[in-house]
Amino acid sequence: MAGRYQLDPFGVVVLAAVTAIGGGTIRDMILNTPVFWVEQSYYLSIITVTALLTIIFIRKPKLVPKRFLLVADAFGLALFAVVGTEKALSLGAPIAAAVVLGTITAVAGGMIRDVLCNVIPMILRQEIYATAAMLGSVLFALLHWWGVAATSATLIAVSGALILRLAAIYWKLSLPAFQMPEQD
Repeated sequence: MAGRYQLDPFGVVVLAAVTAIGGGTIRDMILNTPVFWVEQSYYLSIITVTALLTIIFIRKPKLVPKRFLLVADAFGLALFAVVGTEKALSLGAPIAAAVVLGTITAVAGGMIRDVLCNVIPMILRQEIYATAAMLGSVLFALLHWWGVAATSATLIAVSGALILRLAAIYWKLSLPAFQMPEQD
């Protein structure tokens, strides 16, 4: 997105930060718990370094094919959904709320990024994106409720979300779009 709008390096870092920590920030504020990146500021350093390295390597398509970014994003989506759900459950949130908070953790940063760039957020369009995050959140919450070990629950839930998102990318699967019939 930053490249599409020709942002300078500061703009790249800002968009990367908003995308990376936006959802978790909202989750932590809703849960009334210290915001994770304020308590552990190394997240900001990792985001900055990663964003700056991306500026360098994205210019070399043979080193970083576009598909790599899609797969990395899909993995992050799946992982953040499960981590967000786990944190919400660990702080006593009911299962339904934990699923919503896990999904918010995974997708809200991208929504904020899209709004800053004045585009309709991807999750509000046809892409199977939030649906994949929600699947990971639901799987983790249910497995946790059934008493499955945390490591196994995490692996299963991340895998479920990742497989759905990668399948949607590979086969160009999408949800049907809502359309209003034209009126005369």
